Amino acid sequence: MSGPARAGMFVYAKDMERVAAFYERVLGMRRLQARDDLVVLASPDLQLLVHAIPSEFAADIAIQTPPVRRHDTAYKFFATVPRLDIAGEAVAAAGGEMFDERWHGPGFVACNVMDPEGNVFQLREFDAG
Repeated sequence: MSGPARAGMFVYAKDMERVAAFYERVLGMRRLQARDDLVVLASPDLQLLVHAIPSEFAADIAIQTPPVRRHDTAYKFFATVPRLDIAGEAVAAAGGEMFDERWHGPGFVACNVMDPEGNVFQLREFDAG
C-alpha cells in the first residue's frame, strides 16, 4: 500500500505489541510505523492501526487466558487469507482462537476468529465451487 490509506480500521488493545504481532502473523501484514501508543500495519487490502488503550482505562481491563470473546461490539471486520486451515494454525500459535463453524457466501468460505484480547473478526478464503 503506497501513500495514505483510503480506508482502515482501529483496534484498541491492552497489550498493543501482542495484538499487533498477532495480526502481522495471521494476516501477513507489515509494520509501517510504531510509537509508544500506536502500531500501523498494512497489507494490500487493509490498513490496521493497533492503538494502546490509555493506562487509566487499561488498569480496569483484565484479559483472561484464554481470552473472553467480545461479542458486544457493533463492528466486525473480515480479511481474506489463502487458506483457512493454514491461517488457523497461525491464529492458535499467536494466542487467538478459530471457531469451528464455517459457512459459504458468494465465492468464499468464512469462519470467525478471536485475537488474543477477545476481539472477534472473520477470516475468508476464496471458494471457486
